[in-house]
Amino acid sequence: MNNSVSVKIYHGYGHTHNLVVYGHAFKFRAKAGQKYSNNLFVNIVHLFKLFVLKPYAFVGVRLTFYKQIVYQTTEYDGFFKFEWEAAENVEAGWHPVKVEVLAEDGEVLAVNTGSVYVPHITQYAFISDIDDTVMVSHSATVGRRMRELFIKNPRTRKTFPYAAAHYNLLALSHTDADHPNPFFYVSSSEWNLYDYLVEIFRFNKLPEGAFLLNQIKRWKNLIKTGKTGHEGKLIRVMRILDAFPNQKFVFFGDNSQQDPEIYSAIAIKYPKNIEAIYIRNIRPEREGATRELLVKAEALQIHTCLFSTSQEAITHSESIGLIGD
Repeated sequence: MNNSVSVKIYHGYGHTHNLVVYGHAFKFRAKAGQKYSNNLFVNIVHLFKLFVLKPYAFVGVRLTFYKQIVYQTTEYDGFFKFEWEAAENVEAGWHPVKVEVLAEDGEVLAVNTGSVYVPHITQYAFISDIDDTVMVSHSATVGRRMRELFIKNPRTRKTFPYAAAHYNLLALSHTDADHPNPFFYVSSSEWNLYDYLVEIFRFNKLPEGAFLLNQIKRWKNLIKTGKTGHEGKLIRVMRILDAFPNQKFVFFGDNSQQDPEIYSAIAIKYPKNIEAIYIRNIRPEREGATRELLVKAEALQIHTCLFSTSQEAITHSESIGLIGD
């Protein structure tokens, strides 16, 4: 094993005929164990370390899923994507995967394990934005966004009141704790922030889910974090829908940036796959334009809800049967 080489695996998803796992291989990555401090300097140093890395480009990676082995090569930024069909039917629930980084002679340079989630085909699936939908981020204002990121740690970042309660009700609606409805968290934040975001979600007791983030950045681009990739966000959401052609989806976003446009465009393309669209009304001056976009979705028999508080959204979910036994 090469001690400086590492592999990071993100929660995967899929079903028997289409399983997907993402990850990164690194030649070097700064050790960044989070200390949950209120000290500004400690938090800045930790955040900086998340961007101190050297991707391992164009190296072989090998995934093991039960008795199956799949090979892939990383991209120029160390990113890899495994997409394969299972040799046998895969039951609903979480399943283990192993990924190894391979030298040209086949030597294993690094290894790690991860998980892939397979939902029941009858379950709802939820796709949620993160910034200003679940978590207070001020993403429309660069200075305030950076202040949230630098000054606070994952356990002091604020989520919106009752957002976690709403998502947990949805996760267990019409199912049980062993087979929760799947959540996909899609953000313009970079993969560098994966562990940071996972800790925020776990600390605030939000449902476990698969994160789909933006292209990894190096330290010199830290100041630009979260400011690119809205087009990529549209593509990532569409990939999830393509992976689950028979699933019914519910979207969550906000109107601080492009979520209403992205979700309404997808609704027009996949009207039979979308059950509902929820938009948090972060920018009241955009309320009229947001409602106009949601009206287009409603014309396709898709439920919509523009809400200011998560309690309003919970009431709406109950009224359309999304929350129930």
